[in-house]
Amino acid sequence: MKIKNMSSGKKMIKKEYEDILLQTKNDRRILAHVPDKTKRRSNNDRRGGQTIDSFSDNINEYILSKQIGMRYKVQYDVEVIYVKKGKKTSIICSGIDISMSGILLRISKEHILLMQEADRILLKFEITPGTMPEGLEMKVKINANMARTEQVSDSEYLCGMAFAQPLSIYASKKRGRYMLVISALLLLFITAFIILMRAESVIYFKFNKWLYLYSIIAACFLLSRYFFGFLYREVPIDIDFTPGVSILIPCFNEEEWIQRTIISCMNQDYPIDKLEVIVIDDCSNDKSVERIEEIIQKLYDSGDQYDVKKRLKYIVQKENKGKREALAAGVLEAKHELVVFVDSDSFLDPFAIRNLVQPFKDPKMGGVSGRTDVANTYTNALTKMQSVRYYIAFRIMKAAEAYFDTVTCLSGPLACYKKEIILKNREAWLNQSFLGQKATFGDDRAMTNFVLKNCRTSYQDSAVCSTIVPKKYSVFLKQQMRWKRSWLRESIIAGKFMWKKEPFASLNFYIGLVVPIAAPIVVLYNLVYVPILYGIFPKAFLVGLLLMSLLMSMAQMLLRRSTTWIFGMLFCFYYEAVLLWQMPIAWVTFWKSTWGTRMTPSDIKEQKKKEKKLMEKRATKVKKAKKNKREDSHEIFTNE
Repeated sequence: MKIKNMSSGKKMIKKEYEDILLQTKNDRRILAHVPDKTKRRSNNDRRGGQTIDSFSDNINEYILSKQIGMRYKVQYDVEVIYVKKGKKTSIICSGIDISMSGILLRISKEHILLMQEADRILLKFEITPGTMPEGLEMKVKINANMARTEQVSDSEYLCGMAFAQPLSIYASKKRGRYMLVISALLLLFITAFIILMRAESVIYFKFNKWLYLYSIIAACFLLSRYFFGFLYREVPIDIDFTPGVSILIPCFNEEEWIQRTIISCMNQDYPIDKLEVIVIDDCSNDKSVERIEEIIQKLYDSGDQYDVKKRLKYIVQKENKGKREALAAGVLEAKHELVVFVDSDSFLDPFAIRNLVQPFKDPKMGGVSGRTDVANTYTNALTKMQSVRYYIAFRIMKAAEAYFDTVTCLSGPLACYKKEIILKNREAWLNQSFLGQKATFGDDRAMTNFVLKNCRTSYQDSAVCSTIVPKKYSVFLKQQMRWKRSWLRESIIAGKFMWKKEPFASLNFYIGLVVPIAAPIVVLYNLVYVPILYGIFPKAFLVGLLLMSLLMSMAQMLLRRSTTWIFGMLFCFYYEAVLLWQMPIAWVTFWKSTWGTRMTPSDIKEQKKKEKKLMEKRATKVKKAKKNKREDSHEIFTNE
């Protein structure tokens, strides 16, 4: 029989443009991952578990145990089927929170008593996108055991159910192997097909050598990125390597996210005497400073065992000077040898810093980028496209560059530098100008160039942060235009010294500079010029575009097992239809210093200039109208 439990919570209605984020269940301790110097409390989870010292031989097992214990708030309808003496009983109840290892249910007293005597319990529910880490969205049918119960009223209990196996293993057995086989086979097929198509280009080379040369070079460049991206391996954790780290968080009008960012930076599984956090507010005109002061006071009250007062401080700049000035002010306050830049809308994984510092065991390493995931992936189609794009950009593109220790952009959401390099180049970085215009954005690429000129740069895939991406197309397009301008400006600068690096890395860099710049011309030639002039349908070009988009999607499916893979194809088509045409605009405006997405001093100056022009235009119209009126009046008088 089937009985419905009316206590099941109502599903939340998604509002337009409302961010969908993972809702983690808070630990009783606000800094649950921070080691306690007093040893009164270990950094175990609240259900017991072992300390990091217990896993000194295999730190990855310790990190995995913490991830398995992470709980997420949910509102699931869960079907509980319990069997007693061959008789099945099915009820629908509410899921309250879930982890890899179990789920908490709200169940009536009557069924709790019957379940305690059951021979077998089966749970059926669906993990909806955005309620657990990406890649776990699926329908679940799994055996479980009662782990604990708690009475919350006369008629209801909370019941903790332990899964027969972790959901990660369940997902791997259920669909992971199929996705692995399908994506791997398709990747091989796509790669082979692209190679055959480019081989065919050699035959037609004499008809248009520049076009076919471009197509061959572009295909080789892209395939090589994927090849070296798959060869990449992160630097393993050495538990004894813990250099001093100062985390800097520049903030400007980020009242919504700044508290979450600060907590994530403080809540790091890292020796407390070797980690500090400095927040620099760049004269925000919203409630950012209030939010900063509020969370800092809360952290101060969390207990002396974490030395928060010694390790956390904030600076408020008297005037808005820009992100570089804010970061530079923080660097002067930093007391440790490594400096980490974290954007004010980015949230660090508890083990991000421990992973991020590992490549610095190489004394020639000057900077390291972490991986940035999208925090609001499941908000809408745009954020899903960005999620795939971010993952491939980091896990494939940056990983390929890291294979040669020449990562060309240590990205703003999470990047680590040697402080001495920043101090050495501080003035040049702050006063950077291009074609007479002060450089205000592209701070991450600019600093990367200073580092890369004389040192190595790398990427650590296990150092993860998540960031909030634009959910409106208007904001996204402005962001992309800013990024293209900074990419073009800094790539030209990097081109002056990249030839000194490892030959293959240098060649890839220069090809990677030419291919995107020439892309709009190639697309116009294939989709407009040839069809109009010769009446030939661009079948080969469209097939090539489809294959390139499939390459991105299949890599996402293979490496992440996520259902968002289809949005990789959509992003590629959106790029060709919209984003590609920002490049010609960037060619002629790459010296501009306005952000477009926030009112920086350059944006305010530009806005005032536009307002002045508009006022002058209106005044001219009024003056012209008055003149026409006088002429009409004179003509009427003359006629009379």
